[in-house]
Amino acid sequence: MSGATTSMRCLETPRHFRVMVDGIRHKQISGRIPSGSHSMNSSMGSLDNFSAAAAWAPMGSFLSAMCGAQFAYAYELFQRSMRQFGPPSYHLDTVCQDGKHVPVTMTVVAETPFCRLLRFSVGDGHGVRRMLCAPLAGHRAVVVRDAIESMLLDADVYVTDWIDARDVPREAGHFGLADCVLLLEQFMTLLDPARLDVVAICQATIPCIAAVSRLASGDAPEVRALVLMGGPLDARLHPTRLGDIAAMMPLPVFLAHCTGAVPHEYRGAGRIVYPGFLQLPTLACGQPERLSAMVFAALQGPWPGSRAQADLRHAAVAGYVAMMDMPVEFVLDTMRIVFREHLLPRGSWYVGGMPVDPAAMRTTRLLTVEGQLDTITGAGQTHAAQTLCRGLERRLCTQVTVPGCDHYGLFSGPVWRSRVYPMLRSWLNAPA
Repeated sequence: MSGATTSMRCLETPRHFRVMVDGIRHKQISGRIPSGSHSMNSSMGSLDNFSAAAAWAPMGSFLSAMCGAQFAYAYELFQRSMRQFGPPSYHLDTVCQDGKHVPVTMTVVAETPFCRLLRFSVGDGHGVRRMLCAPLAGHRAVVVRDAIESMLLDADVYVTDWIDARDVPREAGHFGLADCVLLLEQFMTLLDPARLDVVAICQATIPCIAAVSRLASGDAPEVRALVLMGGPLDARLHPTRLGDIAAMMPLPVFLAHCTGAVPHEYRGAGRIVYPGFLQLPTLACGQPERLSAMVFAALQGPWPGSRAQADLRHAAVAGYVAMMDMPVEFVLDTMRIVFREHLLPRGSWYVGGMPVDPAAMRTTRLLTVEGQLDTITGAGQTHAAQTLCRGLERRLCTQVTVPGCDHYGLFSGPVWRSRVYPMLRSWLNAPA
């Protein structure tokens, strides 16, 4: 598994994108632009160009005031402030089942340079397999902790635990969107698609529907159920602010001012990444009230509730702000395929020389879920799968829009626990 994944190439990034990335890498390594992700570049180009980059970023005025040594200092300050939260953790030692605290076992099922497949189970396991595909969009997989905890009541939960790109050696090669699709397809095959329910969140909906489609187009059995939640499958519908940025930011500006090379003290030294340092302000601007509410709740300490509840609030903030560096080729693929050329809904996306054809599904049960108040993924973008999967009988297809639910409420917090998961659980456990 690991060897096969390591040998994958970036199949989706056009040559002119790769040339820009390689050009930036050469400049950074040769010293004309010092390493970027963790010290960023001290020669950011002209102030006019830097201001242009800032104009496209949600944190505009902050970026326009930062350059050179100031920028590097701001990054280090950010990193130090994150250390107070400690290393991200799932905090899933036990779950409450039938009024009792039952131990949770976490094991590594498969490990590749860019992702680990983790299995969470209680007792001897349930026998039911559910693959929870966490988004590769900056957050670490711990952001879906609430979803794992809830789903453990009925199934063994397999989670895609993405690796911070700064810790992936350059020798592991590129990791584009096509590589992600092929990796998820490998994981699904490993878990036996015919016994598997797949739940994909946010960005993960795109490679997941592609992986499931590839299985359906070949000789492998189809997955039993596919749940797509809050993902931009057709970003043309009701575009959001973040979607507009991904669609319109000039690529040379993005590469010059929003990417950098991992410095020598990390395993991924020299890899060009979109750093977590820049991702958090962008995401926070999408839902600023959410981060404020989480931090305020954590600052209250043990009150209200128990010490354990306070620890969970603290862990929620830690998981939200613990952003990963992302491979730049993956970000470029996402910008191009999802937000600019809309290859999936247009039927023009090829992975591994094979068309991505959701209409090939015949037996998979399909559920699409959107949040009414989602400001990150626009209305209708996820439900678009209902049209894309036109080969499915309508009795197999369900779509739900959750009232009063924002993007993160689709997989965490009180809305998830009180409204989203009860609906999801009922649907997953219903007979086909």
